[in-house]
Amino acid sequence: MPNENLISTLEQSLRQSRAARTRLAARLAELEAETETVRTEIAEMDTLVSQTEAAIFRLLSSVLVSNSNAAQMPSDAELEAAMRHDAMRAQSVARANAAAHPSQPRHHIPPLRNDIEVKSDRFRDRTISYAATILLREASEPLHVNEIYNRLLEGGFVFTGNNPTISIAVSLNRNRRFRKVAPGTFDMVMREASQAS
Repeated sequence: MPNENLISTLEQSLRQSRAARTRLAARLAELEAETETVRTEIAEMDTLVSQTEAAIFRLLSSVLVSNSNAAQMPSDAELEAAMRHDAMRAQSVARANAAAHPSQPRHHIPPLRNDIEVKSDRFRDRTISYAATILLREASEPLHVNEIYNRLLEGGFVFTGNNPTISIAVSLNRNRRFRKVAPGTFDMVMREASQAS
């Protein structure tokens, strides 16, 4: 019957449209997360630029003071005030970005704790990747490297390098099981794949 063929064709078209919409929604979510990451990195770069400019200005001032009249050069207090002004300006830009995009969550960086008590030895002879896999499964959400570090110490993990959080980030970046979802924050690729389906 022609009506059955038409219904079958429409149902197939509907399935394809729904699948395309799901793919587009997933892509949009990825782009929004990437946008927030880029915004955060831009704010960090703004702060770094203002601090570098202030440092250059201070160095040039000290060179010029030694070569000319000190009364014409800005004082250390004036330079410190200029640096504080630049830092406040960078913070206001970051707040304006957050206000302009309130639906996007702010990236929280947990503190590194130095009062951690070892609660077990379950990570004592494990690799960072293996232990992080367990921690991310237990957390059921992405974790910042600082939080991973804190939890690894609680589990008896022994770090050998001078910069353990950098070691964690490098290890997770190199492993295909993990994906960076925000600055310093990682999740398991398999969880993202299961949530997308």
